[in-house]
Amino acid sequence: MKIVDIKTLAISSIKVIRFARFLDARGYFTEPYRKSDMNKHPQMPFLKNIEFVQSNESFSKKGTIRGLHFQWNPYMGKLVRTLRGHMVDMVLDIRKRSPDFGKIFFYEMPHDPAADASEWIWVPPGFAHGNFFLEDTVIEYFCSGEYSQGCEAGISPLATDLNWSLCDAELKKKFDGIVENGPIITEKDRGGHSLAAWQKDIRSDNFIYDSLKG
Repeated sequence: MKIVDIKTLAISSIKVIRFARFLDARGYFTEPYRKSDMNKHPQMPFLKNIEFVQSNESFSKKGTIRGLHFQWNPYMGKLVRTLRGHMVDMVLDIRKRSPDFGKIFFYEMPHDPAADASEWIWVPPGFAHGNFFLEDTVIEYFCSGEYSQGCEAGISPLATDLNWSLCDAELKKKFDGIVENGPIITEKDRGGHSLAAWQKDIRSDNFIYDSLKG
């Protein structure tokens, strides 16, 4: 795995890992993941000794919104990439007492087969995660915890009390356009908690800034 660059996003715990593709007349070859390279890289202590125990793939139609999901017991960090199409990743800080609590931001991840590199985004425990899709899209994500039914919850991406101050204005405009035109979204996601309701829920104490920051 040839790691090209590590980028820190608007909230410092969220990282983007850029890795090389090797292009030729046939197309490209890439090695998206090698545990030893991630463990040894001097700029990646955030993934040192992280074990990925589950791999998921999903297909979403253009105009779909998914999220914002999170899990405890066990916690689940996610390493996410776009395999085909155009995803915009959504990340919301739910760490109580965090200076960024309640802030949401977007990161755009289109798939470009002609590009000489591709990207993972790392979303650790303590964040609600989701995506919206500007094209029919396939994504893959590695999880640091197995799915645990009954130990998961969600905040609605349509909740009116999210803090959008970190969001790129153009991406927010694209998100708002999907919402205005009628998004493809499950009733479970649409009816997720507001931020205020989740903050009052005793289960939110599973996400405390001092124990999860990194």
